[in-house]
Amino acid sequence: MIGDVLTLFKTLFDIVRLQKGPEAIPHSPVLFVLMVAAWMAVGAVVTAMIGELNQSDFAISMLLGVIALVIYAAAIVFSQKSTRVLQSLTAILGCGVLLECLFVTGYLSLSPILGKDIAGLASYLILLWSVPVEGHIIARAIDRHWYVGFLIAIAVFLIQIQVSTSLGPTDLATP
Repeated sequence: MIGDVLTLFKTLFDIVRLQKGPEAIPHSPVLFVLMVAAWMAVGAVVTAMIGELNQSDFAISMLLGVIALVIYAAAIVFSQKSTRVLQSLTAILGCGVLLECLFVTGYLSLSPILGKDIAGLASYLILLWSVPVEGHIIARAIDRHWYVGFLIAIAVFLIQIQVSTSLGPTDLATP
């Protein structure tokens, strides 16, 4: 079992490095639910870690993530690849969890050295990497060139920003 978890983390890390796609993730509803739980838990940790954020920020952050997942699922279904939705969303969530863990690690390790503001900025660059990662996942899921997935991911990111600004300030640290 521990070997399976390590294999999953290695696969997610390979996806984050754009070396594998969502097809490398098992097609498992249970794994999807576990990734949703992990995504929510890490989101709660990030919200608690950043003192300016509160529960409403956490709720908005989760909403932004759900909006992204719905748009990505729609893009995959629209491309007539609906059998790939579960694996793709699981990969997006899993990579989001991995990137948020790297964010937390970077923030905690850099804060004492650089101060919270610069550490936060440097750590947010890690989260910004989620846009090309999600684009890569979507491109592989819909069998299109990487830039098609990247454009979809940018569109989703811009929609998230628009929704976020209409609802109020929040942490955009979601997939």
